[in-house]
Amino acid sequence: MFKLWGSQEQQAQPRPQDAPSQSWYPPSVVSSNSSRPVTPSSSSSGSYGLQQHTDRPQSPSHVSPAEAAGIIALLKDKSVDELRKLLSDKDAYHQFLLSVDQVKIQNNIRDELRKETLQLARENLDKEPRIMELRNQCRIIRTTELAAAQEKLNELEKQREEILKSISPVSLLQRLQEGMNKTEEESETLHRQLLDREIEPAAFVQKYKKLRTTYHRRALIHLAARTSTG
Repeated sequence: MFKLWGSQEQQAQPRPQDAPSQSWYPPSVVSSNSSRPVTPSSSSSGSYGLQQHTDRPQSPSHVSPAEAAGIIALLKDKSVDELRKLLSDKDAYHQFLLSVDQVKIQNNIRDELRKETLQLARENLDKEPRIMELRNQCRIIRTTELAAAQEKLNELEKQREEILKSISPVSLLQRLQEGMNKTEEESETLHRQLLDREIEPAAFVQKYKKLRTTYHRRALIHLAARTSTG
């Protein structure tokens, strides 16, 4: 994958021990000289090979094969000096990283998200006065109109309970019984008036007949109601 270089360029390359002892790159970029050029033996004079050690465990990669192929395509035409510069020069590595298409895409997405977030924040700030106004209106309604409406509701609920109580079967039976008792008392009073000659017999008969008719009608209704609810 890499081009071969002559022995003169080999002599110009620095020794591996001259490279920095500690790299600032992440393990995914460089790990324990796994991608450094290896100095060839004396029997292979006139050529310079690049080898990759396979006897060391490699760090886990989160790059898809397609993305890796794209990065390799950017690196394969670079000279050894350029590759060494990428490993030793932070600025050069940073510029190369920014030139990768995947990084450009991620940076564009990040910038778009940042713009959208800022726009939403500005819109929320613009709506803050309206929110405060609505909050104050809700507080006023809760302390004034709501209190009056709640009081009116409680009054209507009380009236409703009284109406339901007045038309309940128990209440109707009680009212019928009271009406029967009242009619019975009026009949007794009218009877005493007749005995004391305080009323004419003709008037007594007419009133007494009316009272007893009312009494028996109420008694029959009371009996039927008790039978149906019993």
